Amino acid sequence: MEETFQAGKGLAGLDEHQLRRYTSWSRWVTLAMLAHAFLAVVRADEHNRQPSPHGLIPLTCNEIQQLVTTMVVQPVHDLTHRLAWSVRRRRHQARAQASHYRRQAVNQT
Repeated sequence: MEETFQAGKGLAGLDEHQLRRYTSWSRWVTLAMLAHAFLAVVRADEHNRQPSPHGLIPLTCNEIQQLVTTMVVQPVHDLTHRLAWSVRRRRHQARAQASHYRRQAVNQT
């Protein structure tokens, strides 16, 4: 439960509302929860449809949020550039994760 709340705060801005009235707070929380649910559903759907390519970690809610922001909200570069950036980032994360697991395996033996 705590991890979900932390993800909601970080990804959907659940903690960025200044409480003035109950009505505005409830609208903000509902919108933030809807945004977080959207990210979770897209992530789950992506994991069910296709496995992640070799050498890349699966799409995470953070990665999906970043892609949506850069493609829809702030379209600075073209789509090809943003998708290539996502692949480079996920490949780096996969290598870091593999290195971390190898290091842990060596330390446990």
